[in-house]
Amino acid sequence: MELNPHILRHHDITLNVGGAQEDYDFHTKVLGLKSIKKTGLYDGHDPIYHFYYGNDTGEESTLVTCFPMRQSGRKGRPGSGQIKTLALSVPVSSLAFWAKHLESHGFKPQFQERFGEQLLHFAHPCGICYELVGIADDDRTPYSNGVIPSEFGIRGTHGITVSVRDLENSAEFMHYGWSGKLRDNDGAFTRYYEVGNGGSGTIIDFQHEPDLPQGSWAYGEGTVHHCAFEVTDLEIQKSVKLHLEGLGYTDVSDRKDRGYFDSVYVRTPSGALFEAAVSKPEGFLVDEAFEDLGKTIQIPPQLGARAQEIAAYLEPLKY
Repeated sequence: MELNPHILRHHDITLNVGGAQEDYDFHTKVLGLKSIKKTGLYDGHDPIYHFYYGNDTGEESTLVTCFPMRQSGRKGRPGSGQIKTLALSVPVSSLAFWAKHLESHGFKPQFQERFGEQLLHFAHPCGICYELVGIADDDRTPYSNGVIPSEFGIRGTHGITVSVRDLENSAEFMHYGWSGKLRDNDGAFTRYYEVGNGGSGTIIDFQHEPDLPQGSWAYGEGTVHHCAFEVTDLEIQKSVKLHLEGLGYTDVSDRKDRGYFDSVYVRTPSGALFEAAVSKPEGFLVDEAFEDLGKTIQIPPQLGARAQEIAAYLEPLKY
């Protein structure tokens, strides 16, 4: 059976979080990421923020993006069939610094070890699990605005953890559909690396939790919505879609224009939503100059006629 060789690395991971100010402060003032873009949810008619955080240019695999759902009143239900944990890469020498830093902001990080990696486990204010994983050789350039010393800064995504009730179907999808290479097992955790350069920024872990009830899939506070993976161009993206459909994974979306990239989504056998994403040539500079990135809200085109109404409705932010 033909494998799909085109999945490169994480592009971004998208979360359904709580309050807009709470999320903005957590990512920019606690984690020290850059606000790359403030825009709105491209699906549906309800005005909901969409925040992007990352390094200085918003490079693929450094991006965490968030829908603050609290204003809408929509709650998610954590459970199986979801991405449950986002792991970010930091220098291994920085873990003691991060533990003190997080504690000083009221968080309760726990030192853990998995797959031979030292990490800090804690939670976003809305409850989503985060990990800072100590990595010795990650050459992605962190953003630093003085909140976090650059030598300790977050390099980008490290991995995601998907909760599953059984592993067999996910293993088949990863091998044949998503070009994942089985690397290791650690208790209830099974690790896959992607193609490309492998390592940090390409990892998918599955946590076997057979007794955990199914979680929700709709937009709702406190759950991860999806993880996007980078592919090189639109032709490759089309081939990924056809490859998945040819394997029988028919829950694959048509291409969707997200303004800064084009997206094709697939509901994986576990229930977790994955995306194949192609960045636009201009990236996040398509509607803002570099020096203005993330400073003002950019209304999605389909909601442009309601720009003033939406700006007045959305929770005001203090930067």
